[in-house]
Amino acid sequence: MAQCPVCGNTVDEEAARATTGFTAHGASEMDPAKGTRQFHDGTWYYFDSLECRSKFLANPGNYVG
Repeated sequence: MAQCPVCGNTVDEEAARATTGFTAHGASEMDPAKGTRQFHDGTWYYFDSLECRSKFLANPGNYVG
């Protein structure tokens, strides 16, 4: 289990990476309700919600370091 760097909640890494379907062009779709992730500066970060991921992307320096 990973920990959301924004709020500290636990995130199931497997659920966040699980493919729930594919777009019309073949890209993988994930269910953001099960968690999400973002690659930043050589590391994958896992988030419990899109809101937390958005806060992280706005200013990663507040949460990494």
